[in-house]
Amino acid sequence: MKALAEFGKGVLRGAKFYIQAAPLAWPKLVECNVCGWQGKHLVSDGWHEQVQCPKCRSGVRHRLLFAALTHREELSFERLVSGKRVLHFAPERLVESKLRRHAGEYLTADYLNPRRDLQLDLSDMATIEASRFDLLIACDVLEHVADDRQALREIHRVLHPGGFAILTVPQQDHLAQTFEDASITSPADRQRHFGQSDHLRIYGDDFPHLLQTAGFEVTTIDEHSFSADLARRQILFPPQPSLHPLATNFRKVFFARKAALPD
Repeated sequence: MKALAEFGKGVLRGAKFYIQAAPLAWPKLVECNVCGWQGKHLVSDGWHEQVQCPKCRSGVRHRLLFAALTHREELSFERLVSGKRVLHFAPERLVESKLRRHAGEYLTADYLNPRRDLQLDLSDMATIEASRFDLLIACDVLEHVADDRQALREIHRVLHPGGFAILTVPQQDHLAQTFEDASITSPADRQRHFGQSDHLRIYGDDFPHLLQTAGFEVTTIDEHSFSADLARRQILFPPQPSLHPLATNFRKVFFARKAALPD
């Protein structure tokens, strides 16, 4: 029965994709670098117009990540993923399927989801020995973590020297310093102040400094890390900025490297 139910869900997903994507199939002006879909334009999500792939549901942050792994030699699949020990928190299916086939060891983790390989708190990974992984990925996770500074210290601890953390966070446009307030506890108030009911803060432009304070060397990837033609074709930025005051119109992916041991 479970297999039949999953099959039914797959059929429904396929039908929904066809209905939504078929009118967009031509001309092929944009492409998703995650699943390969091409078409006239992407579809809208709750924050931005024409930023979500109609096939795999990738967003700007996912395509920025894959653009970096594909087009930046120092951050390539070969250097960061191939044959490496990878720990991926709250993995999106589209990203997991791509990375799993390249990694030497690939483990998933989540604080609440028992179906992951590890049920783990990002800020308390005491069951993980130091220097255990070569790569840790946590995309749009830290804003849910009560003690994000401790989480960054834990990420640094479990990474092997020379290893990387790939991190993304929602950032309010032109906000200099991250805003959080422990007295804001209701879902409605968190929605109003942080952009989502289960967010505990909204990050600002100081996020790279927070990573550096935790001991990382930081490379920031955004639309300007690639040619203008590539950024437009793969939609590495919202074609139309959102007017919502908490929108992240300038998405970034942070590659945080733990310093290698001296020779």
